[in-house]
Amino acid sequence: MNLFNVYPLFDIEPVKAEGCYVWDKNGNQYLDFYGGHAVISIGHSHPHYVNKISKQVSELGFYSNSIQNPLQQELADKLGKASRKDEYSLFLCNSGAEANENALKLASFHNEKKKVISFTNSFHGRTSLAVAATDNLNIVAPINETKNTLILPFNDESALENAFKQNDICAVIIEGIQGVGGINIPEESFLKRITDLCQSYNTVFIADEVQSGYGRTGKFFAIDHYDIEADIYTMAKGMGNGFPIGGLLIHPKFKSKHGMLGTTFGGNHLACTAGISVLEIIEKEKLIKNANTMGQYLIKELRQLSTTKIKDIRGKGLMIGIELFEEASSIRKRLLFEEKVFTGSASSKNTIRLLPPLSISKVEADLFLENFEKVLK
Repeated sequence: MNLFNVYPLFDIEPVKAEGCYVWDKNGNQYLDFYGGHAVISIGHSHPHYVNKISKQVSELGFYSNSIQNPLQQELADKLGKASRKDEYSLFLCNSGAEANENALKLASFHNEKKKVISFTNSFHGRTSLAVAATDNLNIVAPINETKNTLILPFNDESALENAFKQNDICAVIIEGIQGVGGINIPEESFLKRITDLCQSYNTVFIADEVQSGYGRTGKFFAIDHYDIEADIYTMAKGMGNGFPIGGLLIHPKFKSKHGMLGTTFGGNHLACTAGISVLEIIEKEKLIKNANTMGQYLIKELRQLSTTKIKDIRGKGLMIGIELFEEASSIRKRLLFEEKVFTGSASSKNTIRLLPPLSISKVEADLFLENFEKVLK
């Protein structure tokens, strides 16, 4: 049997990883400045993470959500403290797409409306409504097409206001910082206008923090950089450091009832253990502070590189976009195969994404800068 060929693959086979480094089957060592799509938050193979998961799987790996699982409440308590959202409720699932799908469904249950606003260059997932709200026609199948989604220009307040006047809007979903779209940062006034309009029109404000959350930008959520609050926050990627887990933080105004949301694997014992250990490490090692410090350092140093090839540097914390005047693919390949550095692409073909573990040190930041400058020259 063949694998269904949907992924363009580099000829690299990783077999080991530790901290901010990955080794392939030939013994080559790579600096990981991508973290597998921002998934690796605490670093590869962290001993505390490995020990907790190993112990848990030796005792009980999985049972369904039809029984008591105290690990779910432990994760909720730690997450409430870390995010400063103790008054919110937690629903656990398996991925970012599933988190966004459930958030949109919950919004519609809440206000009994249908239309959803998202924005150009957005990415919210590949499942039914999440992909319909994503600005990429190449991954929207005919069965996903719906008149219930409006994709508006990013950071355009006039278009936003007109859409509210002309439609009965169920929800607005926006990434704290656009990831796949190329590290595009929403303007503070735009986010505040979304908040005001959602409050005025009984519309649900969903902050998609799947990539930008969990401390990546130097705050727990990217929209924490502004004085605003969402009705629902969606999370995944860095939440489990590689173990599949996602979740929603849900404002207390939403009322739950049995059966309205559900999942087979979401919140299982292993997933909760992974999530708990990630939060413990983030707190103990002060990784959010480190993300802020190292992010500021990287952005400052990148802006000082003496090169005519860089058009713009964007980002917050360790969510950084390097926009070049040319397509970035050749630079990324040279970084990977010549200098042994993983970086990420974006739908904006001139942009390189940097999404390293939140645990990187100045030594690793300087190593990246040295290799990147070498390739540019």
